[in-house]
Amino acid sequence: MEYLISLVLVLLSGLFSGLTLGLLSLDTQSLARRAKHGDKYAEIIYPVRRNGNLLLTTLLLGNVAVNTTLSIFLGSIASGLVAGITATALIVIFGEIIPQAVISRYALWFGAKTIWFTKIAIVLAYPIAWPFSLILNYFLGSELPTTYSKTELMEIISEHEDSEHSPIDADEERIVHGALQFSHMRVREVMTPVDKVVSFDQNQRLNDEFYNKVVDCGFSRLPVYSGNPTNITGILYVKDLIVEDENITIAQTEEAFDKKFLTVKSSNLLDSVLTKMLRTRQHIAIVRDSDKHYVGVISLEDIIEEIIQQEIVDEDDDLEEGNVNT
Repeated sequence: MEYLISLVLVLLSGLFSGLTLGLLSLDTQSLARRAKHGDKYAEIIYPVRRNGNLLLTTLLLGNVAVNTTLSIFLGSIASGLVAGITATALIVIFGEIIPQAVISRYALWFGAKTIWFTKIAIVLAYPIAWPFSLILNYFLGSELPTTYSKTELMEIISEHEDSEHSPIDADEERIVHGALQFSHMRVREVMTPVDKVVSFDQNQRLNDEFYNKVVDCGFSRLPVYSGNPTNITGILYVKDLIVEDENITIAQTEEAFDKKFLTVKSSNLLDSVLTKMLRTRQHIAIVRDSDKHYVGVISLEDIIEEIIQQEIVDEDDDLEEGNVNT
């Protein structure tokens, strides 16, 4: 009978110790997300884990009570030195090390399977645990939320991609990394500089020579200027040239030439420019420096390429020269 009681006390010690480490290692935010997406184990544990100080106080009270009872009981059936050595060995090995090592690895599953035990312990310890939890809540407040820097999030994604247990693949890793980085980049870092921009004077006539140049450059949107190439007056939409009359000037076109265009600063962040483009439904913007000088263009495609971390190539792009349509 003494051995049976000792075994039960050791098992209870291990259970309290393991649940203390296992349940409290589960982040409440992570549990809430898992529960929201249908994880049945998280749904079971979250209501109990949410009140962390009450759970902590209950499990520690239970662990201390069981360990003390075990020491006293062993002392009643053995000599003081033997009882002390035996109690210490049993508590350390079977009441602490083994259960904590095992339960911490399977905290979600084990916590859900033994939630009935945890709830019973909370009810039994409530008269003592509840006042202590209120004191902890008052002085310490709620548990601090777990937040990560962008660098940490990128590292987490990389670790998931490297793990055989994660469904995240290399393409998703690349895109997430790009999405987390692009908002820190400036327009000047990805724009096409003015010396590489193909543009036309608004008095240019729609003749064969013009169409050959448009086809050769392969761009779908082109800046239009008046007199001086830095004096931008609008955007030419190549796809709309098909409906225009021949041998008229760009300025005389009805559909292809649009005098309304988006202007951004070279110092603007890419995320703000992306927002402007989506709001105004513009796929290209004229870039000016701090002195309002025309310094280049940036397209929606340029920004998307930074997000997906890969060049978008179509049939008109010159792969050898690295030209990409705008």
